[in-house]
Amino acid sequence: MARLKVNNDKIHNKKELIEICPFDAIEEVNGKIEINAACRMCKICVKQGPEGAIEYIEDEVEEIDKSKWNGIAVCVDHLDGEIHPVTYELIGKAKELAAVIDHPVYALMIGSDISDKAEEILHYGVDKVFIYDKPELKRFRIEPHATAFVDFIEKIKPSSILVGSTTIGRQLAPRVAARMKTGLTADCTVLKIKENTDLVQIRPAFGGNIMAEIVTPNHRPQIATVRYKIMDVAERTDEKTGEIVSCHIDDEKLETTVDIIEIAKKDKEKSIEESDVLVVAGRGVKNEDDLKMLEELADLLGAQVACTRPLCEAGWFKNTNQIGLSGRTVRPELIITCGVMGAVQFIAGMGQAGTIISINEDENAPIFNTAHYGLVGDLYEIIPDLIEKIKLEKGA
Repeated sequence: MARLKVNNDKIHNKKELIEICPFDAIEEVNGKIEINAACRMCKICVKQGPEGAIEYIEDEVEEIDKSKWNGIAVCVDHLDGEIHPVTYELIGKAKELAAVIDHPVYALMIGSDISDKAEEILHYGVDKVFIYDKPELKRFRIEPHATAFVDFIEKIKPSSILVGSTTIGRQLAPRVAARMKTGLTADCTVLKIKENTDLVQIRPAFGGNIMAEIVTPNHRPQIATVRYKIMDVAERTDEKTGEIVSCHIDDEKLETTVDIIEIAKKDKEKSIEESDVLVVAGRGVKNEDDLKMLEELADLLGAQVACTRPLCEAGWFKNTNQIGLSGRTVRPELIITCGVMGAVQFIAGMGQAGTIISINEDENAPIFNTAHYGLVGDLYEIIPDLIEKIKLEKGA
């Protein structure tokens, strides 16, 4: 890490030095100059201030022996043994990364009565499935699950670990990263790997305006979470390969202060991530009642209606229907956007759809840069006409 060191004995004009900083990060406290939390490490004070008054110092970082860490691991996301499909997407990416550095692919499954369910993972080409199968691990509780996860890391030492950005994964990954004192990059959209096993984790930053490349060169394991529908699913084979390894952990290590008293199941509803066809409402939809027009189109196509962030914030949709960086990531075969401008945050959540058809009256709308087919015009004229044509086609 880098830091700024202040040498007060070399400062003769404090006011002049304070005024150099554009972020008001230099201040006088009890007669001495100090750097506060507003500092951006721009080093203007080092370059333009009195010579030697402020020094930029980079702390020496202890290098890690990367050869001791081997393998790309995937955390199996499941509920009572029912494996979330994001797991198979992560396995596909893990196999791709492992091929570059000639590492094995591991899967980690934590739970109770899961040994038979783990057999399914062997159809996807992993080398080993490590399972922690104990009654204390039934249902997800953060403390025992994180303990089992850390136990796996300490024994197996995988170089990189991929975790799904699900309700469980988003709780588990940061807890494990903190215990291992390593880095974590959340919601990666692209993953690459260098020959020295450094994982290049790419994700949108600053509201989606840039794509940040993040590496963890001096810590292991490297941990990344990935949203559902971002990566390609690993191919399933009829034959099983690899092996299942049962892991032992002492019961007392799995003790927790949390007790599950009751579980209330909510009604199952189809998520927009699972839909093959989506009709998306954007800011161009003027009134909430006008959504009935989009719902009619969706019904004819066997689709679901989704939305952009402004409509979700207006209370017209639940947040589970929102597409984008702050919503869900979708990858349908067909998506029809209606009155959507196409902000980068929205595009990041649907850019990999099979076919994108966009309707917007602004011919310069950014959405047309991503769409495969664009219709420039009033959605209140185009959609009713489209509905009638579909009805006629169905009738014929």
